[in-house]
Amino acid sequence: MEPGKTILVTGGAGYIGSHTIIELLETTSFHVISIDNFSNSSPKTFERIEKITGKKVQNYAVDMCDMNALAAVFEQENNIGGIIHFAAYKSVPESVLQPAKYYHNNLNSLLNVLECCKIYKVTDFIFSSSCSVYGNISELPVKESTPLGKAESPYAYTKQVGEEILKDYAKAFPQLNIVALRYFNPVGAHPTGLIGESPLNKPNNLVPIITNTAIGKIPQMAVYGNDYPTRDGTCIRDYIHVTDIAAAHIKALEYIGSKKQSSNFFIFNLGTGQGVSVLEAIHAFEKVSGQKLNYILGEKRPGDVGAIYSDNSFSEKELGWKPKFSLDEMMQTAWKWELEQKREN
Repeated sequence: MEPGKTILVTGGAGYIGSHTIIELLETTSFHVISIDNFSNSSPKTFERIEKITGKKVQNYAVDMCDMNALAAVFEQENNIGGIIHFAAYKSVPESVLQPAKYYHNNLNSLLNVLECCKIYKVTDFIFSSSCSVYGNISELPVKESTPLGKAESPYAYTKQVGEEILKDYAKAFPQLNIVALRYFNPVGAHPTGLIGESPLNKPNNLVPIITNTAIGKIPQMAVYGNDYPTRDGTCIRDYIHVTDIAAAHIKALEYIGSKKQSSNFFIFNLGTGQGVSVLEAIHAFEKVSGQKLNYILGEKRPGDVGAIYSDNSFSEKELGWKPKFSLDEMMQTAWKWELEQKREN
């Protein structure tokens, strides 16, 4: 992609989207714009981005399932060279209860933005995928070549289908370079503590539930299941700092911009390569924060897999990307962000 081009970040007010915008503004010369209709985020996010970077970001509050509204953004911003596509619903439990909502939003928005890539000659596309595409498998750690298992939730299935759509687009339109990044479990907050995970709806991810419990927003948290075939009976995940995830998107843009590849479709795992159980995560938070958490052992949740963690050696070799933040730093920054929100309120 040529210098001076615009990068469009969809879902730019979201958790990973906002941190990626900060990385783009601080480490590249690209002009950055956003699309986010604030269905699960806040316009205040852009004030936080400006506070950290000193730069304003133009956001278009359009629904990406509305093709006409989406195309109008491309008409107005006629220099878009790359897209980082985060915009999607992402709650596993909600997707089990409301599958149509997830199929409609996650797949239609992807199809629309890919059509805009074709019409407006965008060359570089980074897709926000998920380790949930691997399903509930016994082969650990998972590699990019690991066969995908049955999706355990409609959310996971939208990511599996999304990747298939991208493969087909890559074949049909060889001028489009596509990278699918399979995130494991992004956690933590920007080291400044000025921005972090803050869903408008009830949090479903472990770390915001932990910090909400510690601060008193949630009186008691549940550990969902304690009889999984893991070392302490609780789910094992590969937690990775959100800033490390954001940095990988810059590496992915550089990778497909180097024009040295024989293909135009790539998949990379983004994880630390280390599995951490729910109880281990809780104890790490208690250690760094000095807060004792009020938690109970509850029932398993539909759609959850027992254990998954990554083999990230391919990402390290090809992208030159390595995670920098430890589990303690993940918890420290998440707690710093929770305290910042309390101070603001």
